[in-house]
Amino acid sequence: QVSMAAFHKFADTKAAMEAATDLTESTCGKSLKKFLKKNLVDPGTGETLAVLDKALGQSVTKKLGIEITPLSENLKEIMRGIRGHLVSLIEGLEENEMNAMALGLAHTLSRFKLKFSPDKVDVMIMQAVGLLDDLDKELNNFAMRLREWYGWHFPELKEIVKDNYLYAQCAAFIQDKSTLSEDKLEGLEQIVGEEADAKAILKAARASMGMDTSEQDMENIHIFTERMVSLAKYRKELYAYLEEKMSTVAPNLSTLIGETVAARLIQKAGSLTSLAKCPASTVQILGAEKALFRALKTKGNTPKYGIIYHSSFIGRASAKNKGRISRYLANKCSIASRVDSFIDEPTNAYGLQLREQVEERLSFYDTGAAPRKNVDVMSAVASGLRELAGGEAEGGKKKKKRKAEEISAAPVAAEEETPSKDKKEKKKKKDKKKEEVVVEEEAPQEDSHKKKKKKKDKSA
Repeated sequence: QVSMAAFHKFADTKAAMEAATDLTESTCGKSLKKFLKKNLVDPGTGETLAVLDKALGQSVTKKLGIEITPLSENLKEIMRGIRGHLVSLIEGLEENEMNAMALGLAHTLSRFKLKFSPDKVDVMIMQAVGLLDDLDKELNNFAMRLREWYGWHFPELKEIVKDNYLYAQCAAFIQDKSTLSEDKLEGLEQIVGEEADAKAILKAARASMGMDTSEQDMENIHIFTERMVSLAKYRKELYAYLEEKMSTVAPNLSTLIGETVAARLIQKAGSLTSLAKCPASTVQILGAEKALFRALKTKGNTPKYGIIYHSSFIGRASAKNKGRISRYLANKCSIASRVDSFIDEPTNAYGLQLREQVEERLSFYDTGAAPRKNVDVMSAVASGLRELAGGEAEGGKKKKKRKAEEISAAPVAAEEETPSKDKKEKKKKKDKKKEEVVVEEEAPQEDSHKKKKKKKDKSA
């Protein structure tokens, strides 16, 4: 027969949430420790405790020294029965009330986990790189639309200005080609960057074959160009934001293959932790899943690279070495992602060395020069970081010692600068005593000399 031995009610939802968080992490929290100590340890009953979670039982034994009963099928059935009949075991507790409390606690715990999720920074990176890709697509579509729309009025401009962003700026600045004169040449030169191009645009505007447009049409074209220019500026700001985020979240992976490619790898994997768990073979073909399954279905050649194809290393390799360098680069990306995911203090030291290793591998394919071993490189980086951390710690200790010595020396120096009169008088007394002792020693020597003379006279 099962009966209630002890029961503790939580003061509020916050205390219940803290206890539930500790239980989910398999740790003995303050409230549980206090409850067990009051009901098991202090009375000295010597009874054993049954805990369903093995890790939680080890934590209880470590903190309180309570003996934990090994779990058996009977104990599991008893605990299942306790959970099923908990309402009848606790007096004054109704089932509806318990369900409402459980639902409220579940919502609070979910909000807490979402707020302090370690993957929330990864989410920001994934959303930023996704928006960056969307902006690139939209800007390309807008640029094509603008070139076609404004090209009816000034078709010669697209042959002179090839860049989409500069073309939109020129269209917004020129507007109606008939109003373009030498007065606007300086402003046009600032946009294009070269005086020759600005003069070529002015010359083309005077001899343009384009059709004339009404004020209303030109106003709509101008509004569209302004929106496109502002969108391009925001795209630059978003890229700078992504670079800053990647330098703090995944500095080694960003240093190795660049911020954009690294962010796309994290987005495809789901999070930095998920990417760190992936083997190098999976990292190599991330983003080429369709080609992989098509090759498996048709029994053709599997793809050699996915997202990492956009890295500059694969573009620099020769055609026959692209597969080899992609496999090697995926291996280094896997190492860098694991370092970024599990290192305590973010640093890009590993990423710099991994990048040098890829450079050495590229030169090895061309010249045959043997690259360094990965074990030697990683151990050298780790020892260098340890020395740097030790030097900073020693420097901090030395500074503390210097400050302590300065503080202790300050009163001593003050005492030496202002000696008391008593010390001076003591020194004078000591000097007088020394003089008296010397005089007394000289006096007996003279007496002995006189006695010797008297003895000599008597003998004579």
